[in-house]
Amino acid sequence: MTHQARKRFGQNFLHDNSVIDNILAHAHPQAGEHWVEIGPGLGALTQPLLGSAVKLDVVELDRDLVARLQKQFAGNNRITIHSADALKFDFNTLVQTGEKLRVIGNLPYNISTPLMFHLLETTRFVEDMHFMLQKEVVDRICAEPGSKKYGRLSVMMQYFCETEWLFDVPPESFDPAPKVMSAIVRLAPHQKPPVDIADFKQFSQLVTQAFCQRRKTIRNSLKNFISEQAIEDLGIDANLRAESVSLAEFALLSRHSLQNTQL
Repeated sequence: MTHQARKRFGQNFLHDNSVIDNILAHAHPQAGEHWVEIGPGLGALTQPLLGSAVKLDVVELDRDLVARLQKQFAGNNRITIHSADALKFDFNTLVQTGEKLRVIGNLPYNISTPLMFHLLETTRFVEDMHFMLQKEVVDRICAEPGSKKYGRLSVMMQYFCETEWLFDVPPESFDPAPKVMSAIVRLAPHQKPPVDIADFKQFSQLVTQAFCQRRKTIRNSLKNFISEQAIEDLGIDANLRAESVSLAEFALLSRHSLQNTQL
């Protein structure tokens, strides 16, 4: 039974066994753990995950692939297949008392960022995540202040998680081959937020505004949030551009701007 990759679902099926082995070597699944695979596709990762004796839930949007997976894994009571859109799926419903989910997936490039935020903002029960993403996205997630790749995605993901680039994956590892390099990233949600932001919405809006006008200094880009004098009073150079402002400094700016709005 063959399956034609569907462009509208962003399907690029991983078929390189050495890459699959490398992903699992880094993820190190252990018997009895509860795993969730997003976009299992043709089951390239699903089969070896089950071979590790984990409990597995998979979430797949393509109904033809759901039918294929149901047939492929019929009779295996350690896998549950959900025919659903991962962007709308409530992952909390999978959690049993006292456990954490480990999440893995080869994410379609067109939904990877909103899907990661959906998981992080709605699910408190994630141990870690291992995702195949466009390399450019992984570079941005893991970028440090001062890098041209450092941006809103870097700040927001690093607020939620410890981020770690693991390795790159070339286009020929997929069928059909994408036009870009991919990479594997490990995201481990913080047990406790690394910085105090007081109000997440305010923090998110301030970071977004700073990077919407990233060529401007924060004196100008954040003038509707906080005054130049207040920035300087916090010990932050108002002449900095957003790409040079650390997570801790964004948190400080956010807390102070929130205080100003409450006066």
